[in-house]
Amino acid sequence: MKSEVGSLKSEVGSQKSEDVVFEDSRLIIDHSQFTTMSTTQHILIVFGVLFVLLNVAAGLIWVERRLLALWQDRLGPNRAGPLGIFIVVADTLKLFFKEDWTPPFADKWVFVTAPAIVVASVLLSFVIIPFAPNIVVADLNIGLLFFLAMSSLGVYSIVLGGWASNNKYALLGALRGASQMIAYEVFMGLSLMGVVMLTGSFNMGDIVAAQKNLWFVVTQPVGFFVFLIAGIAETHRLPFDIPEAESELIAGYHAEYSGMKFGMFFIGEYLGITLISAMTVTLFFGGWLGPSFLPPLAWFIIKTFLFIGLFILLRASLPRPRYDQLIEYGWKILLPLVLLNVLVTGAIALLLKGE
Repeated sequence: MKSEVGSLKSEVGSQKSEDVVFEDSRLIIDHSQFTTMSTTQHILIVFGVLFVLLNVAAGLIWVERRLLALWQDRLGPNRAGPLGIFIVVADTLKLFFKEDWTPPFADKWVFVTAPAIVVASVLLSFVIIPFAPNIVVADLNIGLLFFLAMSSLGVYSIVLGGWASNNKYALLGALRGASQMIAYEVFMGLSLMGVVMLTGSFNMGDIVAAQKNLWFVVTQPVGFFVFLIAGIAETHRLPFDIPEAESELIAGYHAEYSGMKFGMFFIGEYLGITLISAMTVTLFFGGWLGPSFLPPLAWFIIKTFLFIGLFILLRASLPRPRYDQLIEYGWKILLPLVLLNVLVTGAIALLLKGE
């Protein structure tokens, strides 16, 4: 009798292990579609994503001004071309032909390098975002960790830019930006741990696939709320534009920048808005998933632009808090909330696993 039970257990155990192997192999096959693409396809995806992102960053100049005008009951740009759309060309030409001045008292090499860091770090963050089932630059198993690592590099551009300018207002803005970004990176990372626990993976494609039946914004509302607030603070957009508060610090950390060096900070800000919007869609709103009457890429673009509109609406409607209030909101409200969310999500995940 004991031998029969033992053989039965061994059969069940072998069957379970075979199932696990099958599931693992299926997972590998699912992800191998990205590695089987030809070199030409990879190059096309890389340059296509780069081309679209840089044009989106430029186009958001016009979109933001038109939406701000709509919500604040103004006309907005309406002279340069139809609906003022050529204002993008005018701004670009102005930045290109403006004097690219470097202050004689600045640390030249650091001063020049700082604007490039912000653009490079944001563009690198886009490589792990799956825009559609077969449109991703790098399908990394640690995609979410890579995003957090790249977003943390952005603080260097602010600190180095403010410090190298050798200007007291710029330095004050840089110090504000450093403390704000480092603090809210903590809450951003913790807000995503619930998503990781529910998915069991750091891979962005797996996170999207796990939302096939139910978006994570339903199961992780606190995580979504904290991630969105931390994302606004990371991009230092209104109402959290304290590092460059013009009424207090002239222009903050980029007070001494002009020409295309200032333009790089400008591009980095709009790319940051697009990045946080795309990550919010991927992590909490099902990514490319949607009804079949539109292609997956169209659903991803629509959802992303809705969040970009939200960023602009916040700028049009909310006042700027004081610096001490911003830090207090983070450590006294968001941190306890996000830690409680991690504990509750972990407990529920273990309970469901035990059943």
